[in-house]
Amino acid sequence: MVWALGRLVNQIAGLSLAAAAIDVGLTIGVGLAAAGLIWILDRLLRQGVERLAQKGLVETAAADGGHKAAATSRGLLKVAIIAVAALLILQIWGLAPLAWLSGSGGATGLRVGVLVVVGAGAVEICGRVIERIFRDLATRSRDLRRAAQFHTLRPIVKGLTNGCLVLFFGLTLLSELGVKIAPLLAGAGVVGVALGFGAQTLVKDFLTGLFLIIEDIVSVGDNVMIGGFSGLVESMTLRTIRLRDFDGALHVFPYSEAQVIHNRTKSFSYAVFEPKISYLADIEQATRVMRQVGAGLKADPQFARMILEPLEVVGVDQFTDVGVVVKARIKTKPGDQWRVGREFNRRLKLAFDAARVEIGYPTVQADRPFANERSHDGAAKTTAAH
Repeated sequence: MVWALGRLVNQIAGLSLAAAAIDVGLTIGVGLAAAGLIWILDRLLRQGVERLAQKGLVETAAADGGHKAAATSRGLLKVAIIAVAALLILQIWGLAPLAWLSGSGGATGLRVGVLVVVGAGAVEICGRVIERIFRDLATRSRDLRRAAQFHTLRPIVKGLTNGCLVLFFGLTLLSELGVKIAPLLAGAGVVGVALGFGAQTLVKDFLTGLFLIIEDIVSVGDNVMIGGFSGLVESMTLRTIRLRDFDGALHVFPYSEAQVIHNRTKSFSYAVFEPKISYLADIEQATRVMRQVGAGLKADPQFARMILEPLEVVGVDQFTDVGVVVKARIKTKPGDQWRVGREFNRRLKLAFDAARVEIGYPTVQADRPFANERSHDGAAKTTAAH
């Protein structure tokens, strides 16, 4: 650096006033051209991201906050343009940077720079291509379940691909710097075996999650219950599954701890009803009212698209201290069972009130006429016997 500065000073001192003015003008021209080119490319990238966002090919959040989707591309282009402009300016002032780059040290530095730029670009391009492919597959899929599976696989495939690319370009970069990678690979094999024994849980988490996705047991968007916690599957990583509860709490489970998964929104669902009817009410009338409410709900256009099969009344399920439990259910589309169930319960309460069907509730019977009658009969029989 000191040598370059000293040479630059000597070069400027040996120039005439006209030659120095020409070099200054050329330097300013190259700088302005580089700045203009950066501005044009930056604007083109921003417009491209906005168009993709409008077409739904990238998420809206990716187009906000300075267009994060193209941040890496803009940075790489800026670095490349600034580097080329710097080389031209040095060449203008007679420092001959191209001659230095043609040497061994310069060639190595140039290859390292190219590897860094190409590696970063490859990581971003592959990530965008994978997102585009899986997004198109999910959009074209007519099966909602298959679309959810594509959304689940997208971040996992992207993470694995980026990891492999970083490893490949990292080893290539070390090789260009003169580091022998063969011993590193052998050592990495030994370390990998050691980590395999010490990190069996991580391997188990990864394999379990992989089979959960491949076998289509759970996907992003499902409503599941794991270990007593329920919620919507917000995301699935290489090691964990994350549930968002109704109150907003986020539950994170490693796949190895998700031994039993209750998926309540796969293929279809059931809205189950267990109204407790008073012992004094007419069970047959209560059953008829339930069927009428179910038929009315099925005929409602707002809920007809959610219901796959009409109300199925199973019958008297059990006797409780409150009343008789009449069990029924409605088959719905996945995730619609709660909305259908709430509307059915609302209509059923109004229908029971109109038909004077009493709902069971805890009671305390102070007067027991049948018991008193039995006691009097028993006492009379005892007196007659005497």
